[in-house]
Amino acid sequence: MKLTNWLKIKQISHILGFGILLAPILIYNIPYFSRPAQTNETRSLFQGIAYRREFRSNPRPIMIHIVSIDLKAPGIGIFVTPGTPTADLTETNARTATEFIKEFKLQLAVNANFFYPCIEEAPWDYYPRRGDRVNNVGHAISKSQAYSQPDSNFPALCFDTKNRAQIIENGNCPAGTAYGIAGDTLLVKNGKIVAQNQEENQQDQLYPRAVAAIDLTGKKLWLIVADGKQRLYSEGLNLSEITEIAMQLGADTVLNLDGGGSVTLAVASPSGAKLLNAPIQNKIPMQERPISNHLGFYAREN
Repeated sequence: MKLTNWLKIKQISHILGFGILLAPILIYNIPYFSRPAQTNETRSLFQGIAYRREFRSNPRPIMIHIVSIDLKAPGIGIFVTPGTPTADLTETNARTATEFIKEFKLQLAVNANFFYPCIEEAPWDYYPRRGDRVNNVGHAISKSQAYSQPDSNFPALCFDTKNRAQIIENGNCPAGTAYGIAGDTLLVKNGKIVAQNQEENQQDQLYPRAVAAIDLTGKKLWLIVADGKQRLYSEGLNLSEITEIAMQLGADTVLNLDGGGSVTLAVASPSGAKLLNAPIQNKIPMQERPISNHLGFYAREN
């Protein structure tokens, strides 16, 4: 073999080797460039559903997403992931928000109950995966059938057959509830901030957040989502900060939903379900976590 040919082969092998080493880095970083822009945006998504994205640079980079829903608007329908309790005491199959929208032909979805088991050790070592069986924490009701029992430590967001919403502090949705989910902390009650105990204040930290807020009449609902765990893009909110945002909207009662990697806000579009926020699962932005259940909405096109 000529020396020049040998050198070319060696050069190509070095390039291929470098490419193999570089590939995981490129794959990991591509999602960073598909996150929503750090710009403000306001638009109508559907009849009765409006969306606002707000970027704040102080006191840290924060991406905030606010959906306001007129529960009395024509065509608005509510839906919660159905559950099927089994002998092994599991209740639902884990799925992502975009899968939830596609499967049930919804227009909007947000993550709902805390759940277990949930393990996130590495991008290749986590649970649940799509289809894995999981358990919800607190009340979960779909199509008037409760499949996860109430827990007095997990307040519930309950919708009656006429779409009227109420947040129940003891976690037990009343008779006649058509759909219900649970959170873990009541942040606002009767228009006043609920004081958190010392342990809760000490554990409060910057985090991806999702809260549900309703007005005094129960006819208007806000979903407030804050992205987090993404340095220089969005570093999250603590509970007092997201509570203040809800109060500024005019909320009468506010419930904290599951947070962290579960926080996902998705919407239907002509090209399929897509993300409105930047969820982070396994430390990878724009990767959705399969979770136990979602709160979804039907709506008419504008």
